[in-house]
Amino acid sequence: MDISIIIPLYNEEESLPELHAWIDRVMNAHGFSYEIIFVNDGSTDHSWDVIEELKKEHDEVKGIKFRRNYGKSPALYCGFKRAKGDVVITMDADLQDSPDEIPELYRMITEDKYDLVSGYKKKRYDPLSKTIPTKLFNATARKVSGIKNLHDFNCGLKAYRKEVIKNIEVYGEMHRYIPYLAKNAGFDKIGEKVVHHQARKYGKTKFGLDRFVNGYLDLITLWFLSRFGRKPMHIFGLTGSLMFFIGFIAVLVVGFGKLYQMYAGLPYRLVTDNPWFYIALTMMILGSQFFLAGFVGELISRSSEDRNNYQIEKEI
Repeated sequence: MDISIIIPLYNEEESLPELHAWIDRVMNAHGFSYEIIFVNDGSTDHSWDVIEELKKEHDEVKGIKFRRNYGKSPALYCGFKRAKGDVVITMDADLQDSPDEIPELYRMITEDKYDLVSGYKKKRYDPLSKTIPTKLFNATARKVSGIKNLHDFNCGLKAYRKEVIKNIEVYGEMHRYIPYLAKNAGFDKIGEKVVHHQARKYGKTKFGLDRFVNGYLDLITLWFLSRFGRKPMHIFGLTGSLMFFIGFIAVLVVGFGKLYQMYAGLPYRLVTDNPWFYIALTMMILGSQFFLAGFVGELISRSSEDRNNYQIEKEI
């Protein structure tokens, strides 16, 4: 099979027939063999009824229905597990992503040999309340991930080699960082294509400002796991050792300072009356706790089942 198209959706009953007809028209025009996997993420409207009707009339239509709303990442995860196409396309169900982009995305994967191609909605039809935070978010994601050529990490329209989606795990709300997940898994040939963005035709946006807060927290988590997930002692142990060493030196300075004052016959005060003593003691305690956290992290990492799960591309 040439292409698997995965479409997560939530309350998009009006757009589904039009979207399917559009995809079908493009696929038939280019002679692709394909499947469409609709993932109904706990919709409260008649979206699933529409999917069932489409399935009755079209063999290429497949559907997954969640009992409740889990989010886009779980929807993509389940779609990825079921996908059989050599190239996998993800797109939103609100008709803001154009199926006319699919042939070129397919070509970039199969001929240009990209592992992943992300869409870039250079000209958007969204309000400023969405576009400005999006620009800031993408600038931060480029800096942290090191993927300098991507301008729109969160674009729903992406294309993947089948091997990519079978070797990454999309969880929580990590769908925003699939290119980063792919890079961490060793798939570093990541490209971008400027795609057409259309204004929403039906329904209402599911956009909320809270996703930017969650997005930054997820980005920090992903960066930390990619750098220190298998070697937590390298960050916690180093930080703890430095804090303990600085605290210990400070205690020595305070202690020897008092001894010198006593020896020289100078006025002195109790060590416990010196605020620097408590600051130094706190540094030593925190340093010990950081070191122990790194040690416990190493024990957990070594007992993990996937501690030696490495991405092997070829064997001969």
